[in-house]
Amino acid sequence: MAVAVIALAAVGCGKSSTESTGGSSASGKYSGKGIGLAYDIGGKGDQSFNDAAFAGFQKAEKEFKIGGRDVEPSDNETDADKVQRLEQLAKAGYNPIIGVGFVYGPAVKQVAAKYPKITFGIIDDNTVQAKNVADLVFHEEQSSYLAGVAAAKTTKKKHVGFIGGVDIPLIHKFEAGFKEGVQSVDPKIKIESQYLTQTPQEGGFSSPDKGKDAANGQIDAGADVIYHAAGLSGQGVIQSAAEHKVWAIGVDSDQYQQSALAKYKDYILGSALKNVGGAVYDLSKSVYEGKPLTGEVRGDLKSGGVGFADSNPKYKAMKDVVAAVEKAKEDIVNGKVTVKTQ
Repeated sequence: MAVAVIALAAVGCGKSSTESTGGSSASGKYSGKGIGLAYDIGGKGDQSFNDAAFAGFQKAEKEFKIGGRDVEPSDNETDADKVQRLEQLAKAGYNPIIGVGFVYGPAVKQVAAKYPKITFGIIDDNTVQAKNVADLVFHEEQSSYLAGVAAAKTTKKKHVGFIGGVDIPLIHKFEAGFKEGVQSVDPKIKIESQYLTQTPQEGGFSSPDKGKDAANGQIDAGADVIYHAAGLSGQGVIQSAAEHKVWAIGVDSDQYQQSALAKYKDYILGSALKNVGGAVYDLSKSVYEGKPLTGEVRGDLKSGGVGFADSNPKYKAMKDVVAAVEKAKEDIVNGKVTVKTQ
């Protein structure tokens, strides 16, 4: 069946992950094969960005019973590899097809033009403008601002850190929001800031060792709360924080709840959430119901598209920190605070 059609590993386009059977919806509006999901650098298992997308994929599969296929990236792949991966999904009849990450921009633009009857989604990119494409983007600076407030209210050394995976405009938004949040509490707090690589291909989003080394350096410099926006590399940041018994702040998913990070969770203060799973689910639902979302779809604090996770009981016990973060959230939602993106 589709296993033969989408033998992605065999054609050098990345590894297949999971597949389930699709079919028509009860309403008769949907007749595709299911949801096609193509992961970003780091792949499934990053406990962060990609896993958030997978959670939305699973929820939609289960609720709508339309099946789906999720596929992994390959090492050092090109845009041509991404094009081939999306085309394989399109030829097999998957709808919608979602590229997880801005790196899919050129591929989505090219393949969507060839398959106008299929809805495509791309997460973290709003440059692909087509009638059958939904640009699923977020106000990352808003959730990062809350992370900054939490860090500033928690630090005992008046010294915090930010680690970005790759030095690109998207991650600059995380840094800008975090710094502004810290400074809103106390402008005298020292902020370490570091990017792991200049390009995604160098492993900034997929190298826990790089994340750990960077965190070790910031902790040695005096930081006692570190916020990362580094995908899979962030696991190294969290590990370092736990080993040094300082706070880490996670990103995208609620990293306190991630099983792979369970032994470090006591040192995960909270996480700046980005509802990637909700975006995947909402796009899938719209296609299933015959009313596909298109154009820019942006998540913010008001809509629940971004937020701050408070799962750690130790965080909940810090009443002054919780109150400060809640006040900051209200101020952003009410328009009293507009968070900068640079």
